[in-house]
Amino acid sequence: MWKIRTSLMMNLIALGIAESYFSPIVQKRVISVGDILKRLCGLASTQMLGAFFLLKMLTHRFPCGMTELTIGIFFFLFLLIARTIERKIIKLYRSVGGNIRIVTLVGSDSELLNIYKRLTDDVTMGFRIKGYYAQNELNVAEDVKLERLGSLDDLFNAMDQSDGNVLGDDVYVSISRRERDTIRRISKYCDQNVVRFYYVPVSVETLGMDLKREFLDDIEIFTTYENPLQNPVNKVIKRVFDILFSSLFLVFSLPIWPIVWLVMRMQSPGPLFFKQARTGLDGKNFMMYKFRSMHVNADADKIQATENDPRKYPFGNFMRKANIDELPQFWNVLKGDMSIVGPRPHMLAHTEMYSQLISKYMVRHFVKPGVTGWAQVTGFRGETKELWQMEGRVKRDIWYMEHWSVWLDIRIMWMTAKSMIIHDKHAY
Repeated sequence: MWKIRTSLMMNLIALGIAESYFSPIVQKRVISVGDILKRLCGLASTQMLGAFFLLKMLTHRFPCGMTELTIGIFFFLFLLIARTIERKIIKLYRSVGGNIRIVTLVGSDSELLNIYKRLTDDVTMGFRIKGYYAQNELNVAEDVKLERLGSLDDLFNAMDQSDGNVLGDDVYVSISRRERDTIRRISKYCDQNVVRFYYVPVSVETLGMDLKREFLDDIEIFTTYENPLQNPVNKVIKRVFDILFSSLFLVFSLPIWPIVWLVMRMQSPGPLFFKQARTGLDGKNFMMYKFRSMHVNADADKIQATENDPRKYPFGNFMRKANIDELPQFWNVLKGDMSIVGPRPHMLAHTEMYSQLISKYMVRHFVKPGVTGWAQVTGFRGETKELWQMEGRVKRDIWYMEHWSVWLDIRIMWMTAKSMIIHDKHAY
């Protein structure tokens, strides 16, 4: 009985310590599943190790290793289920109009459109955009419901004449820093009316460079961004990650292969695998493998698959929607031609065409191509009918390269797995 009470007390103390470092963040509006999962891992690990060391400090003979490991695993699973339910409830509440934050935008820089899109793409984050004040109108697409509330003079008049708060809960300002007095005036008003003030630096894309903001003491500066995967340690981490997961995927998917072969033979006689030269790391070509999802045809190296492509046979169409046709690519990962996560490799005809049309297209080849990627899980999967679709894909591929982390890879893998259950409309 003494051992049980002691173990319970030490676990509670360890939990309190862990909570001080890894407090819940599920209620935050702009938060990813990956961030929540990373925090849960930290909380469960700290609690488990903390309890183990506290018990060993009392007496090194206390047999608690397997007990604490079991408690840690069950604690993590319990937290995962609890946080998932909490997140669903909070998102549902916000989607019906609860816990809303009203946002006002100030300025006419294009970065504000990115802010608008980020805040309104998911209604469950609970943001409502009141409109924007600017000297010039934003170049807004017809389907974007963003109202111009007036000029900056109209904003100042409203601030001076109204007794209440005219800006809402949050304000995002994106105007030139030369307008320092204007920025300070809005910031002061926000402080006085308990409004959260955010300054969005004016877009620097006109320089034609990818820049990262840093600070030299208290001076804001910009520098070219270093690709994290250029670091040898990160390369090793990613390669080990790829070998472990690709091996597991290949082993667990082996029972599916005979089924694929049998159904394929019935619906579309021909080879089991579709092999195609694709552009890989450093612009070098490699042979990529997939389960053949189309009838054998002469246009495979020239024309992308379309939604109602007559070249697809029924089971092949199902494989594409469920991502089953991608399974042989884990052999490419094991060989080292590809990574599990990275920019999707394009056929050679597309590389030749888009490298002439998009200035930063070849930048995506500074890392290994992936079975899945950030572009694919954020709406840029499948056919690229227009140039802007490929530009959006390239932009996201470069973003992934610049922000790579193991946790980002895990997040993308999770989003990909989810799309296998919840059908992606772009998967055809």
